[in-house]
Amino acid sequence: MAKVYNNILYPSNSGEAPCSQGACDQSISSEKCVQALCGNNVQRINDTLWELAASEVHSRESGADDDEEGDTASNPRGIGERTVFFIGSKAGGKTTIMLRCLDRDEPPKPTLALEYTFGRRARGHNTPKDIAHFWELGGGTLLSDLIQIPITAQNVRALSVVLVVDLSQPNVLWGTTERLLQVARAQVDRACSSQGPGESRLRKQPTQHRIPGTLQKDHPDRELIDPFPVPLLVIGSKFDVFQDFDSEKRKAICKTLRFLAHYHGASLIFSSSKSEGLMSKTRGFVNHLAFGTDRGKTVSTDPSKSLIIPAGMDSLSQIGSPPATDFDIGTLHARTPLDLWKKVFERIFPSESTSDPKDLKDPAKDPQYTEAKIDSMRAQRDQELEQYKRDATKWWKGMELDSQKS
Repeated sequence: MAKVYNNILYPSNSGEAPCSQGACDQSISSEKCVQALCGNNVQRINDTLWELAASEVHSRESGADDDEEGDTASNPRGIGERTVFFIGSKAGGKTTIMLRCLDRDEPPKPTLALEYTFGRRARGHNTPKDIAHFWELGGGTLLSDLIQIPITAQNVRALSVVLVVDLSQPNVLWGTTERLLQVARAQVDRACSSQGPGESRLRKQPTQHRIPGTLQKDHPDRELIDPFPVPLLVIGSKFDVFQDFDSEKRKAICKTLRFLAHYHGASLIFSSSKSEGLMSKTRGFVNHLAFGTDRGKTVSTDPSKSLIIPAGMDSLSQIGSPPATDFDIGTLHARTPLDLWKKVFERIFPSESTSDPKDLKDPAKDPQYTEAKIDSMRAQRDQELEQYKRDATKWWKGMELDSQKS
């Protein structure tokens, strides 16, 4: 059923979530024999073992149903290995944030296409360490086809996505966000739809019918948004630069990012590598996805400060209408609320292309990947190749002349 907020019609995007089925108790015929031989103490142990076994089977069989109401980011059915995939703006600070979250004191380097690292953390004393696999996509939207590598059917149940948007570049903010989330969602759909023996029903269930546990059952926007199929965190980087923007522009960016995050069921936080306080809060959100640690309870919606809004803690009524100032929203023709917000935002910040053909033409000549020895050898080989082409051309011309004379 559609609802109206701030004169904007929000259609229902999802139906009722399927009900989870409870585990059924089974009687064991050998139980009486065990009791007769060993007494009540063994029976209590036996009961406990069967309860654990039944619980384990139930958790495996109803994994998809648990995702409807449970917080898959904080406890994805006890999985000890998780995958966190960083995507976002080119040179937006993804590597810096990732290194800080892993407590690695090393200077960040430009990401070459797709890079991988991992982190480990113990849950307690003398317990196995949880492992978090960190992937980072470089180049903004230029290499979005590589998204298919980190998102697979094997890890999609324990996958989280971190989208880093550069607050200092609002003209490419919407285009970057839209493109990367579209490609990532499509790949998650493919990973979930791939079926194999012993795979959970989660992978067989279309993503549009799965609502991550980010909204309460009674949340007024539950049927009006389109949550991302896996836990999503949106980080607005370079907040120190963003603070120097005009107040009206700051408000417009804040409202738009709040809407985008809420619409996709994501958490939102602004961060800066120059503020240890903000980096600490950002680290809490990332580690919540990677290791299931507490992300904190701070909520901040003041546009003059850093936004900190955990998933499910915002609403369309609190966000308000799109930030139109010098034009009438009614003059814009939009098919959906998302399309309306896009048109309004791009009126304020005209969109710039997020893909440069020059970058795609020959990435080997990108100055950020300079290697003196390799480049000199490459130049030598290029000269030899050009000379070979010239010699081959002369040879073929000579062959043609000889054939004409004969």
